[in-house]
Amino acid sequence: MRCSLRVVAALAVLASAPAALTAQLGSYNPRPGPQGTFAIRNAHIVTVSGPDIANGTVVISGGKITAVGAGVAVPGGATIIDGTGLMVYPGMMETANSLGLAEITEGANATVDDAEVGQFNPNVHAFFGIDPHSAEIGVTRVVGITHAVSRPTGGVLSGQAALINLAGDTPPQMAVTRDIAMALSLPGGRGGRGGGGGGGFGGAAAATTRENPMDSLRALLHNADAYAKAWDAYNKDKTLPRPEHSVVLESLVPLIQGKMPALIPADAAAEMRTAVTFGEENKIKVILVGGRDAWRITDFLKQHDTPVILTSVMTLPSREDDPYDANYSAPAKLAAAGVRFAIAAGEPNPDLRNLPYVAGMAAAFGLSKDDAIKSVTLWPAQIFGIDNKLGSIQVGKMANIVVTDGNLLEARTNTKYLFIDGRQVPLDTKHTALYDEFKNRP
Repeated sequence: MRCSLRVVAALAVLASAPAALTAQLGSYNPRPGPQGTFAIRNAHIVTVSGPDIANGTVVISGGKITAVGAGVAVPGGATIIDGTGLMVYPGMMETANSLGLAEITEGANATVDDAEVGQFNPNVHAFFGIDPHSAEIGVTRVVGITHAVSRPTGGVLSGQAALINLAGDTPPQMAVTRDIAMALSLPGGRGGRGGGGGGGFGGAAAATTRENPMDSLRALLHNADAYAKAWDAYNKDKTLPRPEHSVVLESLVPLIQGKMPALIPADAAAEMRTAVTFGEENKIKVILVGGRDAWRITDFLKQHDTPVILTSVMTLPSREDDPYDANYSAPAKLAAAGVRFAIAAGEPNPDLRNLPYVAGMAAAFGLSKDDAIKSVTLWPAQIFGIDNKLGSIQVGKMANIVVTDGNLLEARTNTKYLFIDGRQVPLDTKHTALYDEFKNRP
């Protein structure tokens, strides 16, 4: 009984001090406020999808952008933000990361949940592993990155990536699209123990242990196609034998039916050609991730209309005879050739916050400033097919908006206001907490 009373008392204390509890749990991501009605007035609005508005108003209500323009009326009861001297942008989108899945990758294995054992795990969902309280989320969003594609890693079929907003207490609160793409790494070299493939749906898993990885992958995709056709036939005619259920094959159906793209890492020109050819042979939509040598094969990429997520803008040249700015200028070359692309930070998760400065570097080496903004906002949204929701400041789109005191891609620029899903997000992070704690130490 005494123990029970002590527990009740302890719970009462915790309930009366939610802020202290949050600090004790180590969450550095303050909760956003409720969805309300906001009007950002007298600001320079970079719509991205249309011309800039030099002195305009953006109205947010119910999580959506409800009005944009120079002569927009402010709804009664709206919270008014004076945007004089400020700039309004759509939130940026980071597209090559495992944000929320891995916290401390060296020496703290319990904080890493971005990969499963085995080579073929298409039924893995990154969504279920997202940690909403990751300190990396807070320091990433305050630079204006409001949403990200977080993907699993490891093996051949790593699993399904999730498009998440960088605010929320749970994965369901964060998810924009739970399963947006399949992470697929084309195997190189021979593997397995040799031998023939298994027959039927039940042999799909067994086949992966008896063939080399590439043959196993092809067999798995073939089985998934047959699985989808069998279930489609059964649903139309219940007199047919009911197919055996398989979570592995079922998870591949959206991929082989073209409803979900595959994220395939490839840097060398030969790797990219192989990935594109593989996708066409298997009727899979391919998004290349990496693209170091994409500027060398722009005609090929344009011809096959294959989008590229560039992760190597800030890396050193890969060849001794390459110019020093080979990677800095790659985005400009892709844009000039009409290749669809987006820029990613190309950094480990803690450094995803460098995304705007990576795009800024591309702008310094030939990419137009407008295209540099598009490469981290509208173009990634178009590549992933969610530009009807995100990527620009348009009526009806999700209110993921960042308000800054300068150009979004400049290192000197500060974020003044941040909205995710129409909720105003506090700008406190682990970095600001540590700064405040230690700035006055003797």
